[in-house]
Amino acid sequence: MKIAFDVDVLAKQMSINDMVHQVADWGYKYIEQSPHPRINPFYKHPLFSRECEAEYRKALAETGVEISSFIVVYRWSGPTEEQRKMAVANWKKIVEIAVNMGVQVINTELSGDPNQQEICNGMWFRSVDELLPLFEKEGIRVEIQSHPYDFCELNNETCDLVKSYRSDNLKYVYSAPHGFFYDQGKGDVRSMLKYAGEDLSHVLFADTMNQTVDCRYILNPPGVNATIHQHCGLGEGEVDFAGIFETLREMNFANRSFKVGGEAIACVSLFGYPEKMAKQAPETRERIERELLSK
Repeated sequence: MKIAFDVDVLAKQMSINDMVHQVADWGYKYIEQSPHPRINPFYKHPLFSRECEAEYRKALAETGVEISSFIVVYRWSGPTEEQRKMAVANWKKIVEIAVNMGVQVINTELSGDPNQQEICNGMWFRSVDELLPLFEKEGIRVEIQSHPYDFCELNNETCDLVKSYRSDNLKYVYSAPHGFFYDQGKGDVRSMLKYAGEDLSHVLFADTMNQTVDCRYILNPPGVNATIHQHCGLGEGEVDFAGIFETLREMNFANRSFKVGGEAIACVSLFGYPEKMAKQAPETRERIERELLSK
């Protein structure tokens, strides 16, 4: 199992060189490269100039850190056909970048619009049908998660979408800070992880509050909570991490290796409090090691 750090916050605060060195200083061997304005920006066409690549490769060589995976967010489920076509073009470019960098895993979201589920569902299948031969040709494992306000927010339904392809190149991401959206506030992590089953290849670790409980978040006007959640330190929210770790041990998650993309990935995905990161980043890595690798 690869334990990675999502560099979203760091990318907003420092250069690529400093970002990579910081992750190394926190004891991580792997980076999960979330959307970065110079590499894989949200929704837009990937960039990654020669200068940017050289800076990144130099920092990786200096630290021994590797890129476990890219995260991309494109509108491959529309809701318009023009958006879908642009997203497919973006996908083709990020696959080229991933192959060039020796990265075999790309983590993504369903995207789309929950108010246009039928259209977005159809467009998503159209995009996957078009792209899957490329993923297979280039040996890329694409891991799919549902994000709050995607056309589908539910764990089990998203698993069914992924499983319907029966493909070694498509797997599932369980994101702990999105879990209360995944089962409409129940927070039954054991059931959700077990439903993902053998297709679970990636887990994102961060805490959050249950947005369905009155006054966990104070919102005006009332009821506007479509995407509200956090990515805070483990123990600062209401996610059942004891249940997550116990279930992942039962599933032997740490020892999983897939035909495409190799090892499973556990990614620390802390965003909410950059001022706590220097303490929480190594602590979270150590807890994952203790809970999943030492027992």
